[in-house]
Amino acid sequence: MINSSKTVGRSSAAFELARAIVKAAPTEASVLIVGESGTGKEVVARAIHKRSTRCEAPFVAINCGAISASLAETAFFGHEKGSFTGAAATTKGCFETADGGTLFLDEVTEMPLPMQVQLLRVLESGQYHRVGGTELRQAHVRIIAATNRDPKEAVKSGRFRSDLLYRLAVFPIRVPSLRERQSDIAYLAQRFLDELNAEEKTRKQFSEATITHLEAYNWPGNIRELKNTVTRAYILANDTIEIGPMMPVFRVKTPDLANGFLKIPIGTDLANAQHALIQATLEYYSGDKRRTAAALGISPKTLYNRLEQIKGEAPANGTSYRRR
Repeated sequence: MINSSKTVGRSSAAFELARAIVKAAPTEASVLIVGESGTGKEVVARAIHKRSTRCEAPFVAINCGAISASLAETAFFGHEKGSFTGAAATTKGCFETADGGTLFLDEVTEMPLPMQVQLLRVLESGQYHRVGGTELRQAHVRIIAATNRDPKEAVKSGRFRSDLLYRLAVFPIRVPSLRERQSDIAYLAQRFLDELNAEEKTRKQFSEATITHLEAYNWPGNIRELKNTVTRAYILANDTIEIGPMMPVFRVKTPDLANGFLKIPIGTDLANAQHALIQATLEYYSGDKRRTAAALGISPKTLYNRLEQIKGEAPANGTSYRRR
């Protein structure tokens, strides 16, 4: 298994991920890592780098979505002194900084389209110039890219070049969500707790109920959310860590409104079911709160209170319904 508590696990999904990393690492193939936010895509990229023949050279990560189009060329290729207003000194770009090592392009589908053209040219030729420079430089890097989008959908919508996708996805790796590896939740939580205990020289433990509650939750924020939850609970706890029931988030099986009937999936918790019913009834009566309250058998004041509660909780529980 991979030597990182963020990616190890005992599930079949974790095993397949580890296997893909081991297979990809010793090659020079470009890797495209696809997965939801919080699943540990950069951790996977670093694991590939550490197992590769480039492990002694730099690993340089750049967030493609955080770079403006006007600064992208400098960020990637660097610039010469005096090449533009404010260029007071020669600056290296990430290609030069990562020379001999690995360049990790995070959120690559967010890269500005003009920069995609230049990146494709570098990948094809292996050469580039600093901004304002004339010296032809060699790009001695391995590219690992990542995205939380479906790359084919990004191509279809015109956000991403298909030819660049083919260059990057020589060896694609999909990182499973925590929902798909639920049997790893307790194991990962314990690893995070072990790290905290080791750092702080403590011996805190989870209660049995806490493990049950962690495993019952849907983890929309994936491993990042799990780690943050464990860290917060650790800070608040004395000796035994207690985490109460957490509101499940249903992203695939959502309430379905059709012809005046609301279908709610089995397993939806009571609070989310009530919220969905209120919202669907309100829409059915075109926003008329008095008719909605009467249909639900509650007072208008109670309805207003429930709507305020839903408004405050919506970002956390993510309840929604589909109209057919």
